[in-house]
Amino acid sequence: MIKKEYIIISALLIVIIIFSMLIMFTIEKPAESPQMPYRETLANNSNDSGTVEVIRNIGNPNGEKVAYVVGVHPLEHLTHETLVRMLPEMSGLNKSYDIYLINVTDDVGAYGSGYDDDTDPGRQNGQNLAYRYVYPEILKGNYRLAIDVHSNIGAYEFKTFVFSPLKEGLGTEYANEVAMNCPDIASYSPDSTTSGPYLTIPLNENGIPAFYFEEYSFAPQDDKDLHINELIWAVDGLNLS
Repeated sequence: MIKKEYIIISALLIVIIIFSMLIMFTIEKPAESPQMPYRETLANNSNDSGTVEVIRNIGNPNGEKVAYVVGVHPLEHLTHETLVRMLPEMSGLNKSYDIYLINVTDDVGAYGSGYDDDTDPGRQNGQNLAYRYVYPEILKGNYRLAIDVHSNIGAYEFKTFVFSPLKEGLGTEYANEVAMNCPDIASYSPDSTTSGPYLTIPLNENGIPAFYFEEYSFAPQDDKDLHINELIWAVDGLNLS
């Protein structure tokens, strides 16, 4: 009798163990949380005229990589701050974004200081930081596109526009497509740009399509928000070759 009870108890234990294992294997494992955006310092050297940081992994971490650059010209900071505030808060993005932030600390200057674009030391400091630190990071970073964010004081035919400093190539094609999909952003190419040789031109020439976004410096903040929102979603919808 004891032997029979032992066999029954053993069989029940085996059934319980098998049932428990089946439950463990059929319960879904919680999905791994996506990697969150994080901030990284690229340059903080006392011999430099400023610092460079990057906010990485915004949007879809598995999407095509796109770089935004802000701060090349320090006086245009209100437009830069708008992008940095808005992009990390966007949900439903298809692509993965990094924002490179240049913070010029020497000779920042002010509007009306008397310098022209070619002699303004603050602009040149930002351009040097872009070429020294941002350009090589984007070049080796497997990016499909780069956008350099600027603003202007209204001296151009259009106040809010996109363009690539090279008249042909994917940078120009993507800029034109963005303009086509943004009611408030034009496609317009100025005769020249001081920062082109330090970032967008060498990127285009070395296989990374790049273009500028230009905002009107004195636009109301609501307009800046509207334009940046249009830019973000138009870029996110690009079919990158």
